[in-house]
This record gives sequence, structure tokens and C-alpha cells, in this order.
Amino acid sequence: MQVSTPTTSTSPVDSVPPNYYLEHVESVHHWTDSLFSFRCTRNAAFRFEAGQFTMIGLMANGKPLVRAYSLVNAPWEESLEFLSIKVENGPLTSRLQHIAPGDPVVIGKRPVGTLVIGNLEQGGTLWLLATGTGLAPFMSILRTPDVYERFDRIVVSHTVRTVAELAYRDEILALPKNELLGELIGDKLIYYPAVTREPFPVNDRITTLITNGRIFRDLGLPALDPVRDRVMLCGSEAMNADCQKLLEERGFTEGSSGERGTYLLEKAFVTK
Repeated sequence: MQVSTPTTSTSPVDSVPPNYYLEHVESVHHWTDSLFSFRCTRNAAFRFEAGQFTMIGLMANGKPLVRAYSLVNAPWEESLEFLSIKVENGPLTSRLQHIAPGDPVVIGKRPVGTLVIGNLEQGGTLWLLATGTGLAPFMSILRTPDVYERFDRIVVSHTVRTVAELAYRDEILALPKNELLGELIGDKLIYYPAVTREPFPVNDRITTLITNGRIFRDLGLPALDPVRDRVMLCGSEAMNADCQKLLEERGFTEGSSGERGTYLLEKAFVTK
């Protein structure tokens, strides 16, 4: 895929604000014309929990142009990884989509977010419900040993428009054979992808799959119940709102850093 690179004023290292690290792109992967991911260097002082996000972006005209992005990589990995949409006229993504190995990026020093397993009551089945790039924090969680020790089963449901947008599909399917995690994962991990605009074995939105019960029939699992299930939500505003309503009607309570609950909701979602 050939792309033209827009003119971006990149400031020198010494002009990067003190609350950001200056890192450099290591690799870029274009999943589709509207979806890409990249890895960059990681400052040894940067620490985060799986599921958190931080501000990332570019220096433009002497100022950081940033948005909130969830970290895809596990906390123990040496590089940082991010998944992003491409928006033609988006202030950040219209530029960020053209980065190449060696290019500078800025990474916020303070990762935040409540989408961490420590904010959930432990035990039972953990449902990770994502649409689009909302899968990003769940990839970090799935690559972390703690999640397999705290829950009996992990179901990751990723809903997208086209098959090509099922980012990290191969990586998820390969996790049970991972040299470091395979023994912990065993048969605990279940992957349930869905596509809404192309032929695919599952062709419905996650809210439909839950309300009509198909996801539970397909997986041979009982319907969602706060007594035995824990849920994390990360997706579009509409998906988050619809799933949150659905869960609370079933008696689920939202968790936070102050009090554990039976579901968590991520509100940071890059749309431009």
C-alpha cells in the first residue's frame, strides 16, 4: 500500500514537554485501509497495568498532538504497541497513519484507566466484549499471566464490520500454544469473533447475540449472571451504552479503582 506523507513539523527532542517520553517507531502493520497498529521503543521508567491507556501522538508545530490509546502489549514487554483507526481528516490519525520505522512519537508518562482486572470481583468467567479497536486493552490483558490465575474461563468477543478488521485473530488463536502462557491458559481461553457486514459464521452485534442467547448456545455457557460472570466493555460509545444497560438490567454493578464490581467500562476511545 503506497501512501503520501503529509507535512508535519516535528520538534526537537528538547522541546518535548516533560510529561511525555520521546520514543521511536520500530514497526508498523496496516491491517486494512482504515486500521493499523505500530510498535515503538519503551522508556525503562514507563510502567502500566494491563488494560490501561495513555496519551500518545506526534509533535506538531511545537506542541504535542495526542489522543488516548490503550496499550496492546503486555506490561512485561520491552516495546509499546498501539492499535488505531485511520480517519482521513482526523487531526491525529490522518498524520499518525503515515508513520514509519524510525519516526518519533510522544508517549504520555502517566497511564490511567479502570479497565484492569484488579477492579473486578475475582472468579468465574471473565467476558471481554470489544468492537473495533476496543480489542486493544484486552490483548494486553490476554498476554498477562494474572488473568488466567484469577478467573476460571476467559471469553473474548470481538465484533467488527469486515473479516479483515479482526486484528490479532491469529495471535489470539495461538495463545494456548504460547511458550510462556500456554500452560496457564490450557482450555480457559475462548475466542468468539463476529462480523456484521460480510459473510461470516457469526453475523450479529454483541448486544443481539446476548439478548437472543446465541452466544451462550454457541459456547455451551449459561446466560450472563453477576453471581458467576465478570464483564469488561471496550468499544464504540453506542456499544458501551447498550451493553452497560443490558448488564445493569441483569444486576451487574460497575467497578472502579475504589470498589470492585462485576463489570468495567472503558470510556476512552479514539474516534479521530
